Amino acid sequence: MIFKNTTIFFRVKNKVLQMHCASCLLVFAYCLLFSSCTQLETFEKNTSIPNYQWNSNFKTEGSFLVKDTAATYKAYIVLRHTDAYKYNNIWLNIGIAEPGDSLYFRKVDMQLGTDAAGWAGSGMNDIWEIRQLLMIKRFTKTGTYKFAISQIMRDDPLPAVMSAGMRLEKQ
Repeated sequence: MIFKNTTIFFRVKNKVLQMHCASCLLVFAYCLLFSSCTQLETFEKNTSIPNYQWNSNFKTEGSFLVKDTAATYKAYIVLRHTDAYKYNNIWLNIGIAEPGDSLYFRKVDMQLGTDAAGWAGSGMNDIWEIRQLLMIKRFTKTGTYKFAISQIMRDDPLPAVMSAGMRLEKQ
């Protein structure tokens, strides 16, 4: 009689565990379904630097469309360089123009690394990419915005820079 009650106990306990696992799996699938439905609106344009020799008169240029003036955007400068780049920073002249307006430039000192910690960003073999936050902004006009990026270092051409560009993420 004791053996029969023990068997029933384990059967009930096993059913409860199966129901609990099924419930957890269902909740996980529900979370996965609804978290994957949010779409990150992102724009990114990178321009390759010819022969990895960035002349000061060569500008990386592009444009992006802003439709939502109520949203906040994060703008990043994206730079890719080789391990042979000989400085810890790069000075850039970055211009952004609202629709129908001219480019307004500002100088940016982009830190690429330190002697103590090495290169910032992510790297593979001897290629490094860094994304530095330029601004968090709510654009006031809808339309096509333009940007231009040029290097303003003393070396001209500046060797070991592979590409430069801009990334825009809608928050």
